[in-house]
Amino acid sequence: MRPGSTRLGRANLDRLPDGVRRPAYDRSRITPGIVHLGLGAFHRAHQAVIIDDCLAGGATSWGIIGASLRSPDTRDALAPQDHLYTVATRAAEGTEHRVIGALLDSVVARENPAALVERMADPAIRIVSLTVTEKGYCHTPQTGDLDEQHPDVVHDLNNFDAPRSAPGFIVAALARRRAQGLSPFTVLCCDNLAANGHTVQRIVTQFAALRSKDLGKWIAENVAFPSTMVDRIVPETTGSDRDAVANALGMRDAWPVMTEPFTQWVVEDRFTAGRPDLAAAGVELVSDVKPFELMKLRLLNASHSALAYLGYLSGYETIADTMQDPHFARLAAQVMEEAAVTLTMPSGTDLAAYRASLLKRFANPALHHRTWQIAMDGSQKLPQRLLGAMQDRLRKDLPIATHALAVAGWMRYVTATDEQGRAIDVRDPLVAEFAALAREAGPVAERLAPALLGIEKVFGPLGSEPRLREAVTTALGQLYQGGARQAVAALVSA
Repeated sequence: MRPGSTRLGRANLDRLPDGVRRPAYDRSRITPGIVHLGLGAFHRAHQAVIIDDCLAGGATSWGIIGASLRSPDTRDALAPQDHLYTVATRAAEGTEHRVIGALLDSVVARENPAALVERMADPAIRIVSLTVTEKGYCHTPQTGDLDEQHPDVVHDLNNFDAPRSAPGFIVAALARRRAQGLSPFTVLCCDNLAANGHTVQRIVTQFAALRSKDLGKWIAENVAFPSTMVDRIVPETTGSDRDAVANALGMRDAWPVMTEPFTQWVVEDRFTAGRPDLAAAGVELVSDVKPFELMKLRLLNASHSALAYLGYLSGYETIADTMQDPHFARLAAQVMEEAAVTLTMPSGTDLAAYRASLLKRFANPALHHRTWQIAMDGSQKLPQRLLGAMQDRLRKDLPIATHALAVAGWMRYVTATDEQGRAIDVRDPLVAEFAALAREAGPVAERLAPALLGIEKVFGPLGSEPRLREAVTTALGQLYQGGARQAVAALVSA
């Protein structure tokens, strides 16, 4: 039989090759305890794998119902295969394949929002987790507050039982549980937001209070919003990835996920209605996540963004390709070194070892993580990844040239024209604003940098800080004058 001619599914699990791991439990005995909003590749390669381990350990009431807020693509791919899918873990030494069974069902919110609210309001659901990306929270990244003018927020406030946004679904479900006298679920954010639990609590309670002050107060007093730090590199799945998985399985998986061997999940141990035994599955349960969260945002995510913008402009397709250039490898290390002085970590934390592990992970030749993919939604990412460290370094009167070049790389990127004059497909909620500012300023650093720094939603008061304006304008001028590769080489050789 030709590899991949049969579809992965419950009836075919026993036909998988011996080297492919499969669910180590009876899926028919598993009931849902989690609804996850944002059924993308990252969740399926990270939290769902951890929950799969919990189910293998005997936790039968913690299966996952996945919800795509907009696109039906993931549901359409996974439903015909009983929501089973493959995680392909790639390292230089080879690839390991594992079929995950934790996902029991999936829904598409836009098709039937009331059905998703009903699922979330079910008392069997004790955790609602999220990976909706930074832009999915309908907030202002610089302040962490709900953006009351966001179109989805405006819609949801006028269509309370048919929401579109993640905050809208959470509040609608919690309101229903409150009205029915049911205890609330825990809201578990797994996105790269600063103080993500506190931030999502603020967004959700602000949204709820706009609907009802009493509801906002009830949520604030009764719902747990633990902070988390999540870490695993998960590139976009390609057609060749699907073919490789089909060859390994001897059957077709419509939407496998690719990832790296490393995985980490740090969770504040604060839950409203219980949790599975996460520690037994390798999760670090702590009382304060903030140091770990800042470590990841300012070391991993910041250097990832720097490599993405400047690497893309230099013609590199993937992070691994970019890291083959010694100047860019040094850039990543330099971003981490300069951010490290802004961190205060618990005793015993080895930041040098963590930085070294990041550089090794970035250089993994088996992981094809596209610079363009990481460059998406930069307006939502810059405050947490780069601007916070810049602000702290300025307070310490330390130079910010390295981070300024990364910000300048973002500015050059969002003009939507690369160094060869080709169009860049910029994906960002503020793309129209970028285009208007770029047209007005032209390719002149002294005009473009102040214009973009004036975007309050991204930079806030920091955008008017004279030292930051000077550093970023100088760096942008270098990008226009000699290009990204030359600017990076000059920076790391100085």
